[in-house]
Amino acid sequence: MILTALNDYYQRLLANPDPVTGLAKVPPYGFSEQQISYCLVLSKEGVLVDIEDVRDASDKKPRPKLLSVPRPEKRTSGVKSNFLWDKTAYVLGIEGNKDKAAVAVNPWLAAEKTLAAFKALHELALAATEDAGLLAVKQFLMRWSSEQFRLLPFTVAHIDANLVFKLDGDLCFVHERPAAQALWLKLMQPDVGEVVNKGDCLVTGQHSALARLHPAIKGVYGGQSAGGSIVSFNAESYTSYGKEQGDNAPISESAAFGYTTALNYLLRRSNGQCISIGDTSTVFWAEAADAAKASEAESLFGLMLNMPADDGSQVAQLKPVLEKIAQGKPLAEIAPDLAEGTRFYVLGLAPNASRLSIRYWLDTSFGELAKHVAQHFKDLALNPLPWREPPSVWRLLIQTASQGKSENISPQLAGELLRSIITGQRYPRMLLAQLVQRIRADGDLNGLRAALLKAVLVRDYRKGFIKEEIPMGLDEQNMLPAYRLGRLFAVLERIQEGALGKDVNATIADRYYGTASSVPYSVFPRLLAGCKNHLSKIRKDKPGYAVNLNKDLASVIEGLSSEFPKHFSIEQQGQFAIGYYHEKQSYFAKKTDAIAESDNTSTLGD
Repeated sequence: MILTALNDYYQRLLANPDPVTGLAKVPPYGFSEQQISYCLVLSKEGVLVDIEDVRDASDKKPRPKLLSVPRPEKRTSGVKSNFLWDKTAYVLGIEGNKDKAAVAVNPWLAAEKTLAAFKALHELALAATEDAGLLAVKQFLMRWSSEQFRLLPFTVAHIDANLVFKLDGDLCFVHERPAAQALWLKLMQPDVGEVVNKGDCLVTGQHSALARLHPAIKGVYGGQSAGGSIVSFNAESYTSYGKEQGDNAPISESAAFGYTTALNYLLRRSNGQCISIGDTSTVFWAEAADAAKASEAESLFGLMLNMPADDGSQVAQLKPVLEKIAQGKPLAEIAPDLAEGTRFYVLGLAPNASRLSIRYWLDTSFGELAKHVAQHFKDLALNPLPWREPPSVWRLLIQTASQGKSENISPQLAGELLRSIITGQRYPRMLLAQLVQRIRADGDLNGLRAALLKAVLVRDYRKGFIKEEIPMGLDEQNMLPAYRLGRLFAVLERIQEGALGKDVNATIADRYYGTASSVPYSVFPRLLAGCKNHLSKIRKDKPGYAVNLNKDLASVIEGLSSEFPKHFSIEQQGQFAIGYYHEKQSYFAKKTDAIAESDNTSTLGD
């Protein structure tokens, strides 16, 4: 199912060129987009004329440019040369010195073995060619030796970069010449007499040549630079009936090329169809009759998960749509041009040595996906709302990380949270535990943390895992012991502040929050005893304020049993935190209302 959807997407990309450039978005069969830095410009006699820098210089630091070249060999081990392009170790026989102590003296080393492989491939492939560009490459390689690197205008920057060739005066590269492309397609055909393994392809259903090694998939965050594989068997325990490598999952050469090319295209961050959270790279694509509508659905989904900080034209256009989705409005109302039946695919990938793990796979309609995302925002909702715009997944995950650093986000939690959002399943169990732990560790119960706690508990209640419903805002009638004790703790903290001011060295929250939220019987009697002294002090200076605080205290205690619970479960600790947050927010709301009322009275008096 996954590979079929990716191969179908490749066919659609190939059939729909870029509307701006008119070029195909993906390379045709047998070619691959690779990062190329420099071009060796040759005369017709094969003499090096120039070294052309083809890197993308649009940023401050030039970056290699993606060019469509003959597909690379899969070099998991051994020496295998690419056709008409490769890194300097193959093309020039020069590689960077990996000995850090010796780099300053000699930054490069000769790589005779790889140079010999490159020469041997092209000597055989170009033996009968009459094309001027291919002849120039052939003659260049016949004359070239790695020692010439010191004499010609090469620099350290060229070492280990990918190189291509160009005939002096041509606008295209040598590998783009018709003769070169025809020769490459011929080289990909099996040799005469070679046994070709044929079978029924699991993706297309056609009887054709099967791929034993599939092209590498690059761009998965944390994966190997050489790329990884989804389909691969190389140990006896994974083989059956003598079938090895790709034969255990028979996929044709063309289908293997199609699905890997589509996936490499999606993993390219510049296309805006990949989001990396934790160790999971999530790619997504839409299938619609109109390519523009599919692109709009993809952009909207990207914003749902990761609202960018900048306010570009596309972001500004889609923000109102996202906000309406967060409010729970149906897709037909907020984006009538986006058909609810638009097919949408979401694939989560994580690195696993030289292979890739499938974290999650979703094949659904965009309408269904929008409902799940809307439900996520609805579950997060608090009163008052603690954000100005719907929070991204990263903004939520950073609440679970120590010191608020991205590198401290649990990779597993990131993938599980994203899966629960897009599928509507239960939030990961570890999310609640990590939030409670962070609040106890740093004492910061902010709006996003409270919203996440509430979302986990509300969804668990809706799905029948717990029996207690959690309110959006302060619920004075809620008799849940944990929720009510959280409110009581906020009132006690308020009383302490009224008696001692805000500049105390350590509040009761700093000292006792963790104990009060987990083993309340051991700390609340002491806090209530200390509270009496604080109220007595407040009465001397602010008797009216003391009366109000005493009323708040009495109203919360009234709903409690005579004995404090000995232990709270992790869910109850979450309820405690929400009760504490709601009560504290109510004090801010009262203060704001009082200021507003005072301003109105002053205005009327004037």
